[in-house]
Amino acid sequence: MINTVRNTVMAIINKDNNGYITPDEFNLFAKQAQLEIFEQQFYDYTNWVNKRNARMANDGYSDIQKQIAEKIDRFSEQATLTYNSGAGAFPAPSNSYFVNVLLYANKEIEYVAHTKIMNLISSNLTAPTTSYPAYYEKENFYYVYPSTIQTNVSALHVRYPVDPKWTYSVVSGSPIFNQSAVDYQDFELSESSQNDLVFKILSYAGVNIREADVVQFAMAGENAESTKQS
Repeated sequence: MINTVRNTVMAIINKDNNGYITPDEFNLFAKQAQLEIFEQQFYDYTNWVNKRNARMANDGYSDIQKQIAEKIDRFSEQATLTYNSGAGAFPAPSNSYFVNVLLYANKEIEYVAHTKIMNLISSNLTAPTTSYPAYYEKENFYYVYPSTIQTNVSALHVRYPVDPKWTYSVVSGSPIFNQSAVDYQDFELSESSQNDLVFKILSYAGVNIREADVVQFAMAGENAESTKQS
């Protein structure tokens, strides 16, 4: 998809000799565009949950909430956590956007607010056990109780998308797409995000080359795509 997106972007920019963006600039814009669309999906999902609760959403082919959930699920993973003895806790996965659930031996660990964990631990009736563990989160570390639990902990989390990279070879002085390069990386968003990617990248490119017409075209396209989801 990344080559199709770049070809479209370059065709629109070059239509009226507006300017040129380098492969490095394109990759920078592509990274930011993918990240913005990725994060917007969570806001869109929450919006459609609220609409469903208010009986304003439909099922079947128009079940947009389900479609957005499927897009987000592309980034759901289970990651094994490695205990940090210095911190006495498990660091969050380095590429994690957010963690849904912590598991110990594939059993869910109960989340407890930091302000309540000491009361829980000090009680003979509620103290966590290996059968019923608990944890709190602070600054991307997960403190699991009882503290004897130092292995076999994993996280069900949503990771960030990998940065896209349009790779190329120089032929007759021009960059030509080279998908076989070792550092090649396509967009990880679904194909349905292609138009959004084009318009967002065009918006960044228009600012970069100082072409108001390109920016306005991109903004109009983004607004049209947003209307489809509303």
